[in-house]
Amino acid sequence: MTYRIKEDPPEADVIPPVAATSPKPDGDRSHVKRKRVSRYPERLTSLDAYRGFIMLMLAAHGFGLAHLARSPDDSPLWKILDRPTVQRVAFHFDHPPWQSSFVPGTQDAAVGAPWLHVGVSFWDLIQPAFMFMVGVAMPFSFARRRDEGDHRWRRAAHAFLRAVILVLMGVFLYSLGHDGTNWIFPNVLAQIGLGYFFVYLLLGRKIWIQGLALIAILVGTWAALHFYALPGDYRPAEVNAKYERGDIYKPPYQQWSKNGNVFHAFDVWFLNLFPRPADEGPFLYNRGGYQTLNFVPSMATMILGLLCGELLMSGVRPGEKFACLLVAALVCWGLGVLTGATCCPIVKRIWTPSWVLFSGGYVMGLLALFYLVFDLWPFKKLAFPLVVIGVNSILVYFLGELTKDWLAENVQRHFGWAIDGALGWLANTFHLLRNLDVPPETAGAVMHSAFLPVVEAVSAVTAIWLLCLWLYRQRLFLRI
Repeated sequence: MTYRIKEDPPEADVIPPVAATSPKPDGDRSHVKRKRVSRYPERLTSLDAYRGFIMLMLAAHGFGLAHLARSPDDSPLWKILDRPTVQRVAFHFDHPPWQSSFVPGTQDAAVGAPWLHVGVSFWDLIQPAFMFMVGVAMPFSFARRRDEGDHRWRRAAHAFLRAVILVLMGVFLYSLGHDGTNWIFPNVLAQIGLGYFFVYLLLGRKIWIQGLALIAILVGTWAALHFYALPGDYRPAEVNAKYERGDIYKPPYQQWSKNGNVFHAFDVWFLNLFPRPADEGPFLYNRGGYQTLNFVPSMATMILGLLCGELLMSGVRPGEKFACLLVAALVCWGLGVLTGATCCPIVKRIWTPSWVLFSGGYVMGLLALFYLVFDLWPFKKLAFPLVVIGVNSILVYFLGELTKDWLAENVQRHFGWAIDGALGWLANTFHLLRNLDVPPETAGAVMHSAFLPVVEAVSAVTAIWLLCLWLYRQRLFLRI
């Protein structure tokens, strides 16, 4: 990711942002005046497709399904769709209140024995997948810079600058709508930026050093959270925590509760060191329970990605790479379930160590699937719609955050008639007019109103995709 526009044409079916090389022997100076030849494969289709899939979900804001499920009782939607079914689907496009693991088929974290909590909301996996892919891409990115002749100190400076820019981007997004700069850091870009340089320092190290760093982060985070004493004056209602929502744990895990943990205590001190927007006042708590120090355990998620990226760049045979990814995913997932059931609640909102392992298993397994389908099987061309987004991921993220409503409004202004016509045709084709109890000429407008959150989300993401397609064809890529 860079913040300059680059016009390099692709050398393969999918634009390879990077390639890696091996250094020449000390006695061979033939590389001084020319670009060195890489011994590593070109950028894998699966990586851009995976990133594109993540960004598509983010830009579409879950395709509006979570909002659709909250439609009022008198909405015509419930005349044609089964409400419990819609709510079960929508559960996977929204964040659960606190606990992040569930018995499959349930939506209540209090249901079932801890050992059976092996399911997860799909939407909770989007951020770990995003951060995981940052780690996966890191070896490719800096191998390319090395090939271009960048000294290691220049590469380190670039990593540090990239980290700072990401943090500032996150702060910028959280400041929108406020009277001044809102210095808080729970945004995914800020979280990546805070940990990025530290993860970069592990790039190319021996695997035992990387593994030791991973374990140290997980154990250190667990100790900090577990041995923190919940304050005696902790009043859940004052920090937007509720017993009935599952935000508060019973002993011995009460210190892992929403806005009653050591990460929250740090933020109450740390964030009030910064100037606060006039409309905010002193920082007291984060309504969602997200904290700045989440970046520490989230570095472990990026390290898992780093390990996978180095595996994919290695000379290991492709089939063995897939097997390694799959086994590692199962091991991580199993360790996540084990620790979640015995010593560490699985909570995405404070990125607990068990969540690192639990979610790591899922996102690693998804990478294995993408690698199998798009790099081992002959389905590379099917990845194109995702690749178009994946090669401009930072732009897609910002467009989704900043222009979604504007894009949806303008698509409706210029193409609302076509959308109404298409929805009316669907209502007639699938014999929905009887349930809607409306004449054919108004069916499209009624359907549009009923499915408005989905229509707006699809309209915005379609416009973003078309822009990305044009940029792809022009070989224009926004990177940091």
